[in-house]
Amino acid sequence: MQTDHSFLNVSQGVGSNYHILLAVPFIVVLVLYLLAVIVSNRKHKKWPVSRTILWVIGVGCALVAVSGPVAQRAHMDFSFHMLGHLLLGMLAPLLLVLAAPVTLTLRTLPVPLARRLSYILKSRMIRMVSDPIFAATLNIGGLWVLYTTSLYEDMHHDILLFLFIHIHVFLAGYLFTISMIYIDPAPHRTGYIYRGIVLILSLSGHGILPKYIYAHPPNGVPRDQAQSGGMLMYYGGDMIDLILIVIFCYQWYKAVRPVMNRSKSKDHENIGETKPFKG
Repeated sequence: MQTDHSFLNVSQGVGSNYHILLAVPFIVVLVLYLLAVIVSNRKHKKWPVSRTILWVIGVGCALVAVSGPVAQRAHMDFSFHMLGHLLLGMLAPLLLVLAAPVTLTLRTLPVPLARRLSYILKSRMIRMVSDPIFAATLNIGGLWVLYTTSLYEDMHHDILLFLFIHIHVFLAGYLFTISMIYIDPAPHRTGYIYRGIVLILSLSGHGILPKYIYAHPPNGVPRDQAQSGGMLMYYGGDMIDLILIVIFCYQWYKAVRPVMNRSKSKDHENIGETKPFKG
C-alpha cells in the first residue's frame, strides 16, 4: 500500500498542538453544557439525562475526529480521514443537535440574556444560515469542492487551511442538521415538503460523491485508499443519514397527526346525529 510521505511530513509539521487547538473548543462546550445542566436542575425540573448523554457522546465523536490516533492516521490514510469526516461532520452534529443546547442555554441564562439570545435567533442572519438550501449548499457543496479540487491536498501543507476546513466541516454539518430537524426553538421554521425536497437532493449529492471519489481519487491519495474511503463514506454516511431521515419523518408525522385526528372527529360528528342549533 502506497503512502503519501508529504502528508506524513505535514502530520509532523502540524503536530499535536494543532490537534489540541481543534479539541479545545469541544472540551469547553462539554464543560459548559455540564455546568448548565447543574444550574438548570437547581432552577427548573431536571434536565433529561438522555440529552446529557447525547451531548457527551457527540463531543466524544468530535474529539476522536480531531485529536488522538484517528486524527494522526488521517494524515497518512484517506480511510481514517473519511472516518473523521463521518464523526466530525455527520454523527457529532446530529448527536449535539439532539441534545438541545439552545433550549438548555435559554433555561440557564438570566431572563435579560435569554431575551437577547431569542432576539439573535430571530435575526435575518440566523434566517439565512438556517435555511435548508443555504445549509445544504454549505455542507454538501463544500465536500464536493474539497474532494474534487486540489483543496484536500493543499490543506495538508497549510496549517490555517487545515484548521479552517475542519471547523467548516463541523459547522456546516451542524447547520445542515438544525435546518432539517427542529429540536431547539426555531423562529424561522420552513415547511416539511420544502425540507424534504432539499434533504432528498442533499442525500443524493452526498451519495454520488463517494462514487466519484472511488473512481477519481483526490490529489495525493492512492487509489486503494480512495476506494476504501469512498466505500466508508457511502455506507457509513447512509447509516447516519438513516437516523436523520427517521427523526425527520417522525417529526413530520407528529406535526400532521393532530390535523388528521381533527378531520376524523369532524367526519364522525357529520355522520352522527345533527345537534340542535343554539341561537
